[in-house]
Amino acid sequence: MKLTANIPISCYTTKSNGCPGVRFLRRFVACLEHEKTFLKSKDLNYPQLEDTEWLEKLHFLVDMTSHLNKLNESLQGRGNTALQMLEAVLSFEHKLTVFARDIQRGKLSHFPSLREFKEAHHDHTLNRDYLQGAIVEMQTAFGSRFCEFRKEKMTLSFPITPLEIDPSLLSRFPGVNQADLEMEMADIADKDLWGSKFKRLTAELEDVTRQKAQLAQSHKWSEIESLPTPEKLVYDTWNALPDSYRNMKTYAFGVLSIFGSTYLCEQIFSNMNHIKSKYCTRLTDESLQSCVKIKVTSYMPDVEKLTSDVQKQKSH
Repeated sequence: MKLTANIPISCYTTKSNGCPGVRFLRRFVACLEHEKTFLKSKDLNYPQLEDTEWLEKLHFLVDMTSHLNKLNESLQGRGNTALQMLEAVLSFEHKLTVFARDIQRGKLSHFPSLREFKEAHHDHTLNRDYLQGAIVEMQTAFGSRFCEFRKEKMTLSFPITPLEIDPSLLSRFPGVNQADLEMEMADIADKDLWGSKFKRLTAELEDVTRQKAQLAQSHKWSEIESLPTPEKLVYDTWNALPDSYRNMKTYAFGVLSIFGSTYLCEQIFSNMNHIKSKYCTRLTDESLQSCVKIKVTSYMPDVEKLTSDVQKQKSH
């Protein structure tokens, strides 16, 4: 489906730098009258800028792009598990239902740009069927694109809530003996010493999410970076378990190794371009691999311990 003047609905989604695109659309709409004046002074005629049906869809595009950009931003960054990303997408699918209902009722509570357009054009009747249909089509596209992940939601949630999952419903995983996995999960179920760790993990994840939301509202981005990542909290919990639960740990680490997005992969390629430049042509594969590891991980070497282990050179 396309908006008039070749504005495809598929262009709502943007890449990792989508925020400038959203700002451009907002500024374009905000300065529309000035743009008309400028084009008129240059004897340039664009009838779409006077077409209320086209302008209606433009304002709708601004609002929907803004909503999609918020989803896009929530999927970026390090430390997000595949489960968190899937939950963000599923949550947005439910929001699309709310958006469609808002359009149908005509309240436009979630469409500020479209609402301003409607208030400025009292004699124009919104094409609610078209706008609602565009949202429903987008919802259908989301459903088909992420259908396989939706089926594996229980498997993806294993590292967070293993005690609440029926092991017989889990997908098979390489290196994990299914029979031993079931026995380990039955063994840990009533052991408060280990079971309490997963209850604590849930509470810690909730606390980090709450702090992140509060800091985001205050635009304290540097403080958000200092918060522990969900991935680290989960890994620390599983590392604390004894090796007698080997299959459970292998399964959890296997699920955590799943890439939720291509963000880290793209970041690695960008870093490699900087590391292996024309000024560093003599880097060996081993050195390059070490440089990339340092660049893309949050590992902080203990320099004092490393230097203390090195034998000091005796004076001659």
